[in-house]
Amino acid sequence: MGKVPNIARDDNGVPQVAAPDEASLYFGQGMAHATDRGLQMLLMRIVGQGRLAETLDPGDESVRLDTFFRRANWSADTLAPLEQLDRLHRVLLESYCQGVNHVLSRRSPWELKLRGYRPEPWVPQDTILLLRMMGYLTLAASQGEMERLLVEMVQAGVSEEKLRELFPGLLGGLDLGLIKQVKLADQRLISSELWQCAVPRLMASNNWVVAGRKTRSGKPLLANDVHLEGNRLPAVWCEMCLQCGARYLLGGTIPGIPGVLSGRNNDLAWGVTYAFIDAEDSWIERCRNGKFYREDGNRWVDFGCRRELIKRKKLPPVSIQFFENDHGVLNGDPTVEGYYLANRWAPATAGAGALAAAFGLLNATSVDRGMELLGRVESAWSFVLADRHGEIGFQMSALAPRRREGISGFVPLPGWKPENDWQGFVQVEALPRAKNPPEGFLVTANNDLNRYGDSAPINMPMGPYRADRIRELLAGRDNFETQDMCGMQFDVYSRQAQAFMSILKPLLPPGPAADLMASWDLKYTSDSIGASLFEEFYSELFREVFGKGGLGLEVVEALRCQTGAFIDFYHNFDRILLAEKSFWFGGRTREEIHRRAAEVALKKPARPWGQVQRFMMTNIFFNGRIPTWVGFDRGPFSAIGNRATIHQGQLYSSAGRRTSFLPSFRIVSDLSQDKATTNLAGGPSDRRFSRWYASDIKNWLEGRYKILQPPSH
Repeated sequence: MGKVPNIARDDNGVPQVAAPDEASLYFGQGMAHATDRGLQMLLMRIVGQGRLAETLDPGDESVRLDTFFRRANWSADTLAPLEQLDRLHRVLLESYCQGVNHVLSRRSPWELKLRGYRPEPWVPQDTILLLRMMGYLTLAASQGEMERLLVEMVQAGVSEEKLRELFPGLLGGLDLGLIKQVKLADQRLISSELWQCAVPRLMASNNWVVAGRKTRSGKPLLANDVHLEGNRLPAVWCEMCLQCGARYLLGGTIPGIPGVLSGRNNDLAWGVTYAFIDAEDSWIERCRNGKFYREDGNRWVDFGCRRELIKRKKLPPVSIQFFENDHGVLNGDPTVEGYYLANRWAPATAGAGALAAAFGLLNATSVDRGMELLGRVESAWSFVLADRHGEIGFQMSALAPRRREGISGFVPLPGWKPENDWQGFVQVEALPRAKNPPEGFLVTANNDLNRYGDSAPINMPMGPYRADRIRELLAGRDNFETQDMCGMQFDVYSRQAQAFMSILKPLLPPGPAADLMASWDLKYTSDSIGASLFEEFYSELFREVFGKGGLGLEVVEALRCQTGAFIDFYHNFDRILLAEKSFWFGGRTREEIHRRAAEVALKKPARPWGQVQRFMMTNIFFNGRIPTWVGFDRGPFSAIGNRATIHQGQLYSSAGRRTSFLPSFRIVSDLSQDKATTNLAGGPSDRRFSRWYASDIKNWLEGRYKILQPPSH
């Protein structure tokens, strides 16, 4: 490292690191992360390494979680991406780790000491592990859940006609007979127990950028609000201001990873959302005697066998073996003859591109340079960018597999046929991207953005409602200012509800509840009873169509409560619910179904939406096990918005725990000024007795923003 950096806090407790050179700068960022978020970093590492039972809790649930992460094996092959970094970036990463260890060697979190855990030094491989975890968990994992759901639906006898309606254009290569023969080692989807630990749920986000010709200052404005599990303390995000000589970085960081993921420097701003690129595939493997079949050469090939020992604190260890081939890890035992699934996620061994971008953004001065750096991040993100010169841009990133013609990646295909293998990866230049569009703005909200690329890597996006609402507001006027962007981040008008209510209004029965619903302004405000009534109706529609139409009421409830199927991919189901005719309707008309759902929903007592949307912010280590008065948990609070509003506001129960998708971090950057406007679902520190533990919650709830500025300003 270079000289010792100067680390201070601004008036809001946000760490400000000033250093004369880059090595010192990232040493300082490592110190700040370890000081404010050491517990968060170490818990993530413990979980990602599959060492929860060894270090903290030897129970069966911990063993199941450890098995999940040992299967993923993201701790392996971490040296290869480090070797791909250039010398400067390796030095900077080492400096970051040294900064972390400078703090942890002197002061490790007392919560871990109580469990008898003394942390090992933080090493570059740990940062690679966290990059992989952040790129997969909930994000790519939710798409894997949907692919598993397809297999379970086929095996449950759901007809091909219904499947093609639910997954239009995605079922190339579908072989119902073969899929019915697949042995699923575990009939459940990825267990919701995964979210009982310190790992955050990540998913939806908004970002948009407005060209200078539509702003009052004449310079671009960029807004980003990242939707993930907001009802946790500390927040997933850690705000920071970094200054190296005349250059600065500020915005939202992820503890354990150097750089700024959503923020700006002197000349360039960037915001991030998840891109919903399908980079995980399943193949059907024909197995016997511990081998798998390959059609070319009519041969049987040995699986690789990886043995993992899960140590358990004060209990006997558990030995597990995983069978692997070129298609990933097998979900089953190949010594028992049959057909099994093997799964592979493309970025599982990556990380160099993300680190190169993290370090390169400090000195990036243009949208072109930002797109070049961010486009090489291996996991799937949609970035919008703006620079001080007035340019705006959009760049998608991903290690996106190329597949044969007509294959989407959604359907598991025979692994023994070589034509079903990946055929390399999509070039960065072919991924969706755009610059300076004629309308003067760019928007991403987890929606279908394939139209911007020479390839079509997205096969199952979220619905278009949020993106369409943002575009509607941006197209409607000019002379935007920062306060307008902040106001949009709190917009709770639902275009989804608008689509359904246009069908339902004429069908509503007479009565006070129906009158309330008919006069609803389609906004999910805290005092809205119409929003609560609509949500009851929407839930009843799912039961009427999918519960009675083939999945069964019990399965629908399980999907709703334990998976991301209805939470993330509601648009696939909405297409059927809004259609005039469907095989899922069972011979009934759409109007009959909507009328019936409304009759049931309107009989239920309705409360204001704010009463329905109550939640606690829960400490990630104690997970609600300590009385509220001790102060580790905060609340209760009320969330506005819902799944399809710009202000995301999804609350639901999973594995007996209240969880959420909320705008956990909001940031707006005006390129005419050297600052950003933000608020955070929490505070800078994960230390309960710090004044900065939950210091920004009130701003976050009430729509007040603070200013982030570089230390020299």
